[in-house]
Amino acid sequence: MGELPTMTGVAQQTLLIISNPSSAMLELSGVLAMDPALAALVLRFANSAYFGLGHPVSTVQLAVAYLGMDTVRSLVLAASMAAVLNRPVPGYGLGRGELWKHSIGVAASARLVTMRFGHKVSEEAYHAGLLADIGKLALDTLLRDESGPGLLDNSVPFHELEDLLFGVDHATLGAEMARRWNLPAPLVDAIRNHHRPAQAREGALLAAAVHVADSAMMTLGIGLGYDGLRYGVVPSAWHLVAWHERSYAEVVQQVVPFVRESEAFLRT
Repeated sequence: MGELPTMTGVAQQTLLIISNPSSAMLELSGVLAMDPALAALVLRFANSAYFGLGHPVSTVQLAVAYLGMDTVRSLVLAASMAAVLNRPVPGYGLGRGELWKHSIGVAASARLVTMRFGHKVSEEAYHAGLLADIGKLALDTLLRDESGPGLLDNSVPFHELEDLLFGVDHATLGAEMARRWNLPAPLVDAIRNHHRPAQAREGALLAAAVHVADSAMMTLGIGLGYDGLRYGVVPSAWHLVAWHERSYAEVVQQVVPFVRESEAFLRT
């Protein structure tokens, strides 16, 4: 965990706000006030095709009014985590920006497939999807020494291979990081079990949502890397979130443009 890049103060503050369900808009506004560039980025996200507001949103205040505080808080988290997740992760076969594109795609997809369970659940699914692979940043340096034909040809699922090599997989490590950030227990549980959703307890629905969203992004080739070549899907997760062909079409129609726009935001 000591290998992780330093998290920005804004990202840390956003995580604190998420960990406190009674956080008020005043606290979120304070975070945005610390970083005008972040406020501008949130506005660009709010005006993206993914949210489909149908008319321009010109101020952060309007973004909050139209999208709601929870959604804007999620956008702040996504924008502030970009600085952390945008680095190359060669141990996993990911170039600069690929992990962040994958994470934002999983987050947006997880939100999409859980909307029928209510706004609170869908935003929690977004947070879980965004942070699910944060543990890869810590294991990346170790995996670089292991990368090669032997690693790629191994038929063992990648999260099991991580455990065989290092005694811990990226999901477990990511969950420990989330616990140290004092994030809610269901979120920690979902991060820990997003490759094994049947083992999730407090965050079972969130874990299932991230699991199917992760698979969808892999199918679309977004952040595939080495581990995506061996990604397995647990059928019970598909059933839990009622995933069907229309769900995949919605991901392609709404989430893929959102990922592309997010990539453009990063470059500017």
